[in-house]
Amino acid sequence: MAAKIAGKKKKISIGQIVIYLLITLLALICLYPFLNVLAVSLSGYNPVLSGKVTFYPMEFTLEAYKQILGRATIWTSMRTTVIVTLLGTALSLILTVLAAYGLSIEDLPGRKIMTGLILFTMYFGGGMIPTFLVVKGVGLYNTLGALFIPQSISVFNFIVMRTFFKELPDSLQDAARIDGASYMQILFRIVLPLSMAVIATIGLFYAVGYWNSYFEALIYIQDGDKYTLQLRLRSLLFGSELGANVDDVGASVVLSRSLKMATVVVSTVPILVVYPWLQKYFVKGVMLGSVKG
Repeated sequence: MAAKIAGKKKKISIGQIVIYLLITLLALICLYPFLNVLAVSLSGYNPVLSGKVTFYPMEFTLEAYKQILGRATIWTSMRTTVIVTLLGTALSLILTVLAAYGLSIEDLPGRKIMTGLILFTMYFGGGMIPTFLVVKGVGLYNTLGALFIPQSISVFNFIVMRTFFKELPDSLQDAARIDGASYMQILFRIVLPLSMAVIATIGLFYAVGYWNSYFEALIYIQDGDKYTLQLRLRSLLFGSELGANVDDVGASVVLSRSLKMATVVVSTVPILVVYPWLQKYFVKGVMLGSVKG
């Protein structure tokens, strides 16, 4: 019996071993830069300057993080960024879902014209100055709304979601129409439950974009109390705040490399925490076997 069980064990060929080793090597190559950044941020001043830090800290210290997280402005900016990310992602998903679903309906009058107009904006933009004048003209300048309302929908994400909706089985929606369901009922009761994978993926794309964005805050936000985390860390990175408040960061006059790397970690780790919660949606199939042959 034991011999039969052993015989049924799957044999691993030399080629598979080579592939696993290559994948492992590539994973380590991709992981090394982040480990190096983390190690430098936790290392002392002398090892960093001498270039001895690789993927583990030397002369372990949390001084860089104390200098960054010890500032009340950092926490204020983080709160602002969280608010902008949540509101922006929610608004973007609502607009993208409604536009994609509406324009995926074949018998919608003017569907091709509206789709063409949306795709037109993907190739030709209004430019930074006209966009700035529009934002200022409608009263969004120096408000948090300027950080997510003007860029609340991505044409690329719209195309991805519309394509997904069009590939859903027509039999489900036809059966719902026969039962008297409206388009909105079909959307909320049939389409959305089957689309959690693509919604989670597109939502993550939007969230990462809002979290990492700093250019919009740079040109639209004038009040320092409304700075986003990325813009605040940018100011810290270039030393504009350190030079004005030397007492807050100790005796450091020159912005060390470890402090720069700590800013990268502070701005990156929060969004990385979201990935494990959404991982299951990426590995799922887009169709959950709702239609049986």
